[in-house]
Amino acid sequence: MGTIASNQVKLSMDWGVNGIDYAYNSAPCDFQDLLIAISINRATSVEGEVEPLATRISNRNTTLENLGNVLADLTKLQAMFDSEAEGDARKGTLLQSSFEILEGVFGTLDFDNRKMTKYEVEEWLQKVKSKIDALNNESEKDMSRLESLVDRRDESYSTASDLMSKVSDARSTLIGNL
Repeated sequence: MGTIASNQVKLSMDWGVNGIDYAYNSAPCDFQDLLIAISINRATSVEGEVEPLATRISNRNTTLENLGNVLADLTKLQAMFDSEAEGDARKGTLLQSSFEILEGVFGTLDFDNRKMTKYEVEEWLQKVKSKIDALNNESEKDMSRLESLVDRRDESYSTASDLMSKVSDARSTLIGNL
């Protein structure tokens, strides 16, 4: 935000008309221009908060999509095991892409060569579902925050626009009256 200083305060009806009552970024300005600059600066500041939050939401959505694909792969793998099969007797192979996603999200995995038993598949299904739920909860909070920031930004731009319009109308009226 720019430096805002009051060089002098006049209590008469002509405040701001001479353009030297206030300074914004070391430039003299009147009260109306100062308010417009503050509104625009506020909107720009809020915009600075919106961009990283939107990026975080986008990255999380990509992770959620990838985990959804892993969940589908694990579900298919689980269906390969017949219900009577011994959990450790038979192993199924996880897709390489799913294995890489799991490593990216959970770190080092506790099974080798993408081979998993029935019990490991069920355990990983629960881990992936829990992670998806946690990410969805974070996403809801971030979406609420994003909505609030966008509303604040829009309000700031609207305020600046309204002020500019009113200042322009007032100046036109003054010039018309001269």
